[in-house]
Amino acid sequence: MKHQPKISTFREWLWPIVVAITIFMASGRSQVSAPQLPGIDKIAHFFVYGLLGTLIARVPSVAGWRGLGLAWAVVIASLFGITDEFHQSFTPGRSVELADWAMDTSGAALAVFVYTYWQAYRRFMEYPLAARSQIEVPAQSAPDFTP
Repeated sequence: MKHQPKISTFREWLWPIVVAITIFMASGRSQVSAPQLPGIDKIAHFFVYGLLGTLIARVPSVAGWRGLGLAWAVVIASLFGITDEFHQSFTPGRSVELADWAMDTSGAALAVFVYTYWQAYRRFMEYPLAARSQIEVPAQSAPDFTP
């Protein structure tokens, strides 16, 4: 019997699309607000594409693809990273850097690996967002300083 890949809905792709649009919009700006620290842009690339890779890995149809399995999430994030570097080439004040793309790909690869093998991260990512907002945090009572 041949495996039929699951077709994902738009809703399942919503968060990866939102993050990709945010990346696209940021890379179209001549200047991005960030601390003036050496290498901070590489760190940002690593973590943002790590998030993107994880969000893509969560899409059921990607997780169910035969062959590379969740590695497809890394491939998709990496391809988006290289197209985004190309997009930056048209933005005044921005440049194309292969090191940025390498950080995009390595961030996605590590995040997808962690998502696959570290259950705590997977549980955190799978916990419903609506349920997170309903968690009650006990109020801290202020100390009574009245004499």
